This record gives sequence, structure tokens and C-alpha cells, in this order.
Amino acid sequence: MKKLTIDDVARRARVSKSTVSQYLNQRYQYMSEATRQRIADVIAELEYRPNGLARSLKQNRTHLVGVIVADIDYNLSIRCVRAIESELQSRGIQMLICNADEDPGKEQGHIDTLLARQVDGLIVFPTAHEASIYKKLHEHRTPYVFIDRLVDGVSTQSLLLDNEAAVKTGVAELVAKGHSRIGLMTLPLGAQPITPRKERLAAFRRAVEEAGLPLREEYMVSAAAEDLAEELAKLLALPEPPTAVIAANDIVLAELLKASNRQGIEIPERLSVIGIDDAEFAQIYNPAVTTLSQPAREMGAQAAKIIVAGIENKDDQPVPITYRFAPSLRAGASVKDLRAVEEAVDGQAE
Repeated sequence: MKKLTIDDVARRARVSKSTVSQYLNQRYQYMSEATRQRIADVIAELEYRPNGLARSLKQNRTHLVGVIVADIDYNLSIRCVRAIESELQSRGIQMLICNADEDPGKEQGHIDTLLARQVDGLIVFPTAHEASIYKKLHEHRTPYVFIDRLVDGVSTQSLLLDNEAAVKTGVAELVAKGHSRIGLMTLPLGAQPITPRKERLAAFRRAVEEAGLPLREEYMVSAAAEDLAEELAKLLALPEPPTAVIAANDIVLAELLKASNRQGIEIPERLSVIGIDDAEFAQIYNPAVTTLSQPAREMGAQAAKIIVAGIENKDDQPVPITYRFAPSLRAGASVKDLRAVEEAVDGQAE
């Protein structure tokens, strides 16, 4: 059988080759709905499949976008990637995903590999702290977007949670329930702290002081995931232990909940808990955990739209905007209302 071409589709649909080409590239601005439907019907009838390689060579595009995640285990990474893929596929673009395992060396290797594959753009959850790792992207004039983290000296568009608002909302929720001894648990800050960890700790300090509470250094824990159980035990062994703890991300929350089960720490009777990141297991846990959720799907979809715009307008220098997304409080049953308890006790005394 003769291989079908764009000419065959154009003749059958009674339109020009350029109109079919515009349809295949999803450029519908000046195309009527009737024309779009006629071309779609002919493509389906003829079972026409465009020559992807020829199309890529002609357009100088591969219709591939690389996505490098810092750690695929993060709930945020998984949910963002799903939204990115959905948005890209709706535009006829495929996604290549790589996991850096929080290793800048691996991230550099993935960048080299994806550039060799001639991806049209990159969406990166960066692990590096040096701007030099992204130098090749500028040399190749490859559009790229950051999610969740910033890198000093790198000017690109970035999408992050409003970490300040998230922590302040968490502290305010606990204060409203009568808690004055509030702790924060996070993964290690390191010599060059990862953006969310650094921002959430700084925001916690400000929120506690603004609430008029004493800032107690012993309530702020930064430790590796495998050490968090021991750190939680130390916290609760203090002469005046915290009555509530904010878990700075979903990995910390998971370790905190596992340790609570093993150590017989009742939530919220002995310890109230709020998590940042809105991990799905937070709602399965008994009791359901109050969380400050990131709009991960919205962030992923927006990142995909930005990278597509960057690819289609490659000659325009992108404005290095940092987009901050507002958190939302998802109330569970993991926060004890100490004021209600005090009122009940006062009422019994009367």
C-alpha cells in the first residue's frame, strides 16, 4: 500500500496542505470548527499518522520536554509530574523524566543526556546550589523552568509554594487552638539549605515571634529521616515538651507518624501534628492529619504552559519571575483544642 501523506489528507478534506499542517500543530486560531472536524474525520478515516521525524526536522523541534525531579519519592514531585505530563500530552509533546536522587552530579548527567536527546525544553526540580551546572542550558539556548526551589545566580522562571504563608497558617492554627509550645521538624538544612527547608525554618521563627511566643531553639529539629524518631523522643522528654509539632514536608510527616506509633505517642492527645505538603497518607492515617497543601497539580500544569511558551518564543528572553502559590489548610483531627479543654475544666470547677 502507498504510504499516506499530508497531500492525501488535504485532498480528501478539501483544504490546503498548510491548513492540515496547522491542524497537526494545533494552531486553530484562524480555523473554523467545521474545518477542524472535517480534517479530524479524514485523519481517522485514512488512519493517517504524521511522520514524526520529518516533522521534527522541518520545525527544528523534537516535541520532547525533559523533567528532572530532585527526588521521585516526594509527594509534590509525583503530583506535579502527573500534571506536567497531562498538559504536555494535550499539546502533542512527550515527556522524558529523570530522577536526580538529591545528587547534583546525577542532575548534571541528566542535563547532558537530555540535551543530547535534543529536548525542546527542561522542567527542573533543582538539586544544585551552583549556577554553573545550568550553564549548558544557556549555551544551547534551551528554555527551562524551576519548580519548588531557587538557585542563586540563575535567572529563570520558578514556581514555588508560598512557604512563609504555609508556616504562618500552621502556627496560627495551633495558636488558635491554645498551643504555645510549638515545634518544627525538618530534614537537614546542610551547608547550602534547600529553598523550602530554609524558607520554612525562617518563617517558623518569624511566626512564633509574631504570635508573641518564646522562641525555643530546642523545639526546632533538623535531622535525617532515619534520625527523626530519636529526635522526636528527645523532644517529648524535655522538661517542657512541645504540645504541637509542624512537620516541614511529607517525608518528615511519615517518619513522625511511624515513630509515634512505635513509641505509643497518642495523636492528638499527647502531641498535635500539622504537616506541610498534603501527602495522601495524611488523610488515611487515624486520626486524619491536618495539612497545609500545595496546589501541586496547578503548579505542574503552569510549569508546562510556561515551558511551552518558552519553546514557541525561543528568541524572546524570559522574564525571571518567581511564582508563589498559596497554600490551603486541610483540617483533620490531629490538632487538640487546648482552649476547649481549659474551658471544660473551668466549667466543671464552677
